Amino acid sequence: MGRLIGVYLATGIAFAIVDYIWLTQFGPKVYFPTLDPVALPSARLPPAVVFYLAYIAGVLALVVYPRKDEPLLRSTLYGGLLGAMCYATYDLTNQATLKVWSTHITVIDIAWGTFITAFGATVGGWVLRRMSR
Repeated sequence: MGRLIGVYLATGIAFAIVDYIWLTQFGPKVYFPTLDPVALPSARLPPAVVFYLAYIAGVLALVVYPRKDEPLLRSTLYGGLLGAMCYATYDLTNQATLKVWSTHITVIDIAWGTFITAFGATVGGWVLRRMSR
């Protein structure tokens, strides 16, 4: 159980730090010009926390632990695939249903989701391997 908690925390912290940098440094340039009319001045913390907790659990359950005996690159690749699928679901649904959503946000955000999830899965896989020694 201690190993699971360690891997979960390491993955979640790494993911959150990199996502925070993305959202604070690039979010205003990428998202706000289009979404400002419908965006809140600041994010609602409870739903954001629930997202991170659930998403990291999904990355561990669907990528990191099933690939624990495979090369770390597999965790990276499958993490990227999971991220692309999850972020595409969100972005393409928004593009299909919202007046203010744009193709450039869809493309950039899917690329970001692919990268950040691959990164998180790599960190999680690396920590799991180190803790399993």
